[in-house]
Amino acid sequence: MTIQIRKLDSSSDDFQTALRAVLAFEASEDEAIERSVAGILAEVKLRGDTAVLEYTQRFDHLEVNAMSALELPQAELEAALEGLAPKRRAALEAAAARVRAYHEKQKIECGTHSWQYTEADGTMLGQKVTPLDRVGIYVPGGKAAYPSSVLMNAIPARVAGVREIIMVVPTPNGVKNELVLAAALIAGVDRVFTIGGAQAVAALAFGTATIPAVDKIVGPGNAYVAAAKRRVFGTVGIDMIAGPSEILVMCDGTTDPRWVAMDLFSQAEHDELAQSILLCPDAAFIASVEAAINDLIDSMPRQEVIRTSLQNRGALIKVRDMEEACAIVNEIAPEHLEISALEPHPLMQKIRHAGAIFLGRFSSESLGDYCAGPNHVLPTSRTARFSSPLGVYDFIKRSSLIEVSAEGAQTLGEIAVELAYGEGLQAHARSAEFRMK
Repeated sequence: MTIQIRKLDSSSDDFQTALRAVLAFEASEDEAIERSVAGILAEVKLRGDTAVLEYTQRFDHLEVNAMSALELPQAELEAALEGLAPKRRAALEAAAARVRAYHEKQKIECGTHSWQYTEADGTMLGQKVTPLDRVGIYVPGGKAAYPSSVLMNAIPARVAGVREIIMVVPTPNGVKNELVLAAALIAGVDRVFTIGGAQAVAALAFGTATIPAVDKIVGPGNAYVAAAKRRVFGTVGIDMIAGPSEILVMCDGTTDPRWVAMDLFSQAEHDELAQSILLCPDAAFIASVEAAINDLIDSMPRQEVIRTSLQNRGALIKVRDMEEACAIVNEIAPEHLEISALEPHPLMQKIRHAGAIFLGRFSSESLGDYCAGPNHVLPTSRTARFSSPLGVYDFIKRSSLIEVSAEGAQTLGEIAVELAYGEGLQAHARSAEFRMK
């Protein structure tokens, strides 16, 4: 059955209207989910371990009677790693090494060190950078298992210097994924609890007798997890509320159309709400990609998900030229951008808004998901206009340093006094005046 994917032309009078229709996505806040999550959070906050245990028995069908049974011993993580097939273990370790190397470089280059300077009168000003004490990582379980998410969330935290990393992962009916457990060991996770859902987020945010409260919660989850993270923000930090996966391929028509079709599939297979878009100035190439899509679809195990995603939220867009394509990219601000062109670097200079940018025909988005090195936790739903990929900088905080000399107290005091009286805050002014000669 042919996939009916939308085709747009930027030269059409109604292009902007049609593009907005393609991009339209409202993250529906289901009232039933919100009510359920609010109740779960309140119960865990009030009853702690008892509530977590009850919800885990109810939702994950685990017959356990003590919280101690939900924490995995280090020996089980070690056994999971030892039990992996040699080739798979080598791949996991190689991916972890690349992710670690990238984030160690990021730590050096991205202002993650303390600094200070001294003015002529002896006043010292600066910034103290401190890693977070404890971070919670949510890892999806059940239908899907994502060892790559373990690496991408835990390794930058460890590189940043976070003291303790606690991972939660649901194990419905007691089914554990050995690759996820092995990834936790390799990434340096300190404690692993087999709990999930809103109750896991609540336990991390508020703390229980068994699970210590964390300072920040990161990692993807279902609608219940997203709703819970949204509600506990402020009590703890969170990374982001992620929307459906997105890929935008900007191609000059020189790449194998089958490669492009499969790259579009790579996001469409995540779920029916994922978005895959192609921008190209060559109408014949777009037709070739569409033909490749229909030629390859029947070979995909997740073809029904891909079909629904491409038909409902996908688009093949003809543009006037690659420069216009860059302008449209900046309007869309995609999570993943592939610049599949002979000369990608000049085009990259024109891009302002994208979560991750893949340069050249050999840079498939899938390599970024697993092992290239940069983080695959990226801003979605146009938030790349103001947000960044998860990184070392998400696991540190900054404190300002101010040490005013006796001489500095005179000059700064004069300024502060004038402004404080102007704001009607006399105690502020007098506090400065007491230190002036």
